[in-house]
Amino acid sequence: MTTHPVLPPIPAKRYFTIGEVAQLCAVKPHVLRYWEQEFTQLRPMKRRGNRRYYQHHEVLMIRRIRDLLYEQGFTISGARNRLQEVDQEPGAGHEQGGDAALDAANMAERTPLALDSAELRRELEEIRSLLFFE
Repeated sequence: MTTHPVLPPIPAKRYFTIGEVAQLCAVKPHVLRYWEQEFTQLRPMKRRGNRRYYQHHEVLMIRRIRDLLYEQGFTISGARNRLQEVDQEPGAGHEQGGDAALDAANMAERTPLALDSAELRRELEEIRSLLFFE
């Protein structure tokens, strides 16, 4: 197992392209597309021309998958099983053991969104363009 660099903070955005997620999670886009086939939890929204749009919770899930595979040495099957076990635990999302450090990092990223009116307007226009593509 190798140690990978610290991942950048996740920006306060609603949607991320596959390229943005690849950079935020330090994996290649083709790896993300493969993981979508292997992990049922990953279901990015698809719009125009099958372009993928990931939400914040999916970026966190990808980081968790990356940690299980690259840092903890799980196989795809083992990581899938671990994620299912965690989802079934009482208080899911508050895992114990090997995921504790990752959870601490994820909690640090879950800060309240403080959007000014210009940022809020930009977010709403981005959502509108996704919903009502022309």
